[in-house]
Amino acid sequence: MSGENMRNSTKRSSAFTLIELLVVVAIIAILAALLLPALVRGKLKAQGIQCMNNHRQLGIAWRMYTEDNADVLLFSSGTSTNYDPNTAAWCSGTMDFSSSNPSNWDPTVDIMKSPLWPYCGNNLAIWRCPADKSYVVVGGGQKLRVRSICMNVYLGGFKGAPSNLLPMAGEIIYLKYSQLSRPGADRIFVFIDEREDATSWANFYVDMAGYSPYNPNAYMLYDLPASYHGNAGGLSFADGHAEIHRWRDGRTMPPLVSQGEVFNGVAGIASPGNVDVGWLQDHSTRPTQ
Repeated sequence: MSGENMRNSTKRSSAFTLIELLVVVAIIAILAALLLPALVRGKLKAQGIQCMNNHRQLGIAWRMYTEDNADVLLFSSGTSTNYDPNTAAWCSGTMDFSSSNPSNWDPTVDIMKSPLWPYCGNNLAIWRCPADKSYVVVGGGQKLRVRSICMNVYLGGFKGAPSNLLPMAGEIIYLKYSQLSRPGADRIFVFIDEREDATSWANFYVDMAGYSPYNPNAYMLYDLPASYHGNAGGLSFADGHAEIHRWRDGRTMPPLVSQGEVFNGVAGIASPGNVDVGWLQDHSTRPTQ
């Protein structure tokens, strides 16, 4: 065999055939398919850990404020953001997807005026779930919304009282930390991640219809918790602990309406027998009697 023929033979033997290339591509695809779920689970776990850290830090800030203000709790809703414990709401402003509403994207408008801000170590990140990627378009660019966390409406209520806008009657509006002894600080949530297409005011409203007397057919959904962590969402409790709670009923997790409103202006929807509603009721408040 001549030298030239030997070189051509070597080139042919060292090259990949089409079948070999297809086999390599198939192997890579199989490996990617096997690794992708693990990567997704790892990402969800990391985001869940960060979410819990955020909740714990915000919960500590809430508790520190309460201790510095004679056991008085901040209101979940109101218009005042000064330091008077008799009138202070934890956060003002409403969330939507309008670029003309700076509450969506400018932390100086509401968050940095919150009575909790001095207790937060100037950490803006703890006010939103890391898995919440909702944004508004401002000046031709995208800006992440600054808050996904809301406060249990029964902590302070609307300036210390129920609201005419929501059906609240016969439930405790907690005004002092000591009142949480019923049913116990570990049983009442303070902050909860609300899903992006339901977040508006800085409070989270749980309707108590059907709690006492027990009637699950009367259950209603007004606000929806986030389910960014694999059908689960983050909460922090009045005793200082935080947890990722898994939601069990699909009606609690309807398809996400990107850049929109899930209820489309409807005040609330019936959700009879929804075990998630029952769980939220049991961790929101208690009847006054």
